Amino acid sequence: MADVITERRDQVLWLRLNRPERLNAYDRTTVDEIIAALREHADARVAVITGEGRAFCAGGYLANLADPDFWELRSMFTGSLELFDAIRSAPMPVIAAVNGPAFGGGNELVVVCDLAIASENARFGQTGVKVGSAPVLGGTNLLAMTVGEKKAKEVVYLCRPYSAAEALDLGWINAVVPHDELYAEVERWCAEICAMSARYMEIAKISTNVWWHQLRDNMQSGLGMLMQAIGSPDMQEGASAFLEKRKPQFPPRDAR
Repeated sequence: MADVITERRDQVLWLRLNRPERLNAYDRTTVDEIIAALREHADARVAVITGEGRAFCAGGYLANLADPDFWELRSMFTGSLELFDAIRSAPMPVIAAVNGPAFGGGNELVVVCDLAIASENARFGQTGVKVGSAPVLGGTNLLAMTVGEKKAKEVVYLCRPYSAAEALDLGWINAVVPHDELYAEVERWCAEICAMSARYMEIAKISTNVWWHQLRDNMQSGLGMLMQAIGSPDMQEGASAFLEKRKPQFPPRDAR
């Protein structure tokens, strides 16, 4: 079974995350399939990323974090940045069609897409510090350029969920529609984009990446810190608590 269902509809590339049994949490295979599709269909005028089932994306796959393999986890961390780079450097606008919950790396995926249209059923938020990680690829940096520094710190520090309506008010996303109208609305936005100049759309897109380029060094250093913390007591406890559906009991600072 493919991790990503790829469908070309005339000038629009649809990418559907296809691991509904784990709320479309992604791993290195998922990342590689999306990057390959964006490269193979570089002539598309628009790309749309959405999720199969009831979720958009629950972030990085956590199954192995309680007993992590360093190199496997490092590959997933670096792969996330490679994926986000691929989205930002793709010649076409990339729209997140948020059909359900988008948490952790899934929310960062929404943040990194050029545009985001959400179902009223969607929910957004970061989970990093609650599960033994930190959202260094969008949550701790690029999100602040969208919703403001204080609000972004709230999102990252407190790990609260936010409704689609709240996200719209904050400028986190572009539009909210009834759940059964999501894909029709996305198609309308795609049609508008396809009517524009493809040449100048690419120029406009790359030019609007100014904050992405300003913040990328911060993301790279954040990844370095995450890699140094692989296998830490905090990571193991956070992941175990998440998988066991209990409140984590993180060690005190002086025990690290």
